[in-house]
Amino acid sequence: MHLHFQSSLRAVTKLGVLVCAVVALLAGARPAAADIALTDVTGREVHIQAPAHRLLIDDGRFLIALALIHPDPVSVLAAWPRDINRIGTRTFEAYRAKFPAIDDLAKVASSAGALSVEQVIAARPDLAVFSLGSQPSEEERGRIEAAGIPVVVIDFFTHPLANLEPSLRLLAAATGREAQADAFLAFRRARLDAVKARLVGLTAEERPRVFLEPHAAMTADCCNSPGRGNVGDIIEADGGTNIGAAVIARAFGKLNLEYVVAQNPQVYVATGGSHMEGTAGLLIGPEYSVEKARETLARVVSRPGFSGFAAVREGRVHGLSHQMLNSPLDIFTVEILAKWIHPERFADLDVNETVREVNEHFLAVPLEGPNWVDLK
Repeated sequence: MHLHFQSSLRAVTKLGVLVCAVVALLAGARPAAADIALTDVTGREVHIQAPAHRLLIDDGRFLIALALIHPDPVSVLAAWPRDINRIGTRTFEAYRAKFPAIDDLAKVASSAGALSVEQVIAARPDLAVFSLGSQPSEEERGRIEAAGIPVVVIDFFTHPLANLEPSLRLLAAATGREAQADAFLAFRRARLDAVKARLVGLTAEERPRVFLEPHAAMTADCCNSPGRGNVGDIIEADGGTNIGAAVIARAFGKLNLEYVVAQNPQVYVATGGSHMEGTAGLLIGPEYSVEKARETLARVVSRPGFSGFAAVREGRVHGLSHQMLNSPLDIFTVEILAKWIHPERFADLDVNETVREVNEHFLAVPLEGPNWVDLK
């Protein structure tokens, strides 16, 4: 018989937050000049002489990561891509209201665009932080570093479960916020371990086939899917079988509808958000009501071929804000997918309570919802 999920974590969470708060008070200020060694997710080590206060980031979700460990994440930025679609319109507005200096930041290309070395240098950052898979070439790195700008690479996209912790620790070390990162990562680890414990003894036959469709119905062609990596890693860790992993070698790719139908997914998850306005896709997030999210989710699964899925027939259709993917807030995705994939094992898991604790103890700007919804 399982212990109650939330009560079994409560003591661990309170103790972890208290201990890390004491550590933060005792740590004191870092000396004004110090050699700070940073090892990024590629294994490359760089050195900075003082905590960074002019970061350049190529993904808006790195702002959310900084907000977990810094009370004013905008104050340590020099440039960002202004990729509002990646964090959501309402979330951007909340950050802008609290930190109006965000409008004064230089704009640089996002990880989805073409890197401009000239843009990077013109922003005069004291550290340039790029995404794994879209980092500068060796030649571009050389030019940036020749201008006196160290370059590091972090990752919340390709292998989130493996790379989130070293990525957040790098940002913390770079900005002098190690104690705050320790507190959040202890909180996250306790929850990841609790999910893992519930899945001990799971057999291959008990792993349902899961089809998670990012940006579902954004275009007429079907179907986007994680492959080996990305949120596919989370599906597998949550005791599901990601149907994309068998045929997509990269972190993300496309499946044809015939393949999906043949796989007959038992759990279906569509992602969407405010960036899906004007499409036939899922509208979900703090900009919308639960009713609107459910209405547009129903529209997504009304497409040809979907009605035959076991997931649709058995009422296991769900919607998830895409802003929860590739995010430092991956613990919410881990927990909600665990509930959807194994509802009998996680019936008492309250993801909203996890959100409440993160909002109260960590995030500089609270997360608003709805960020997930069931069709039924």
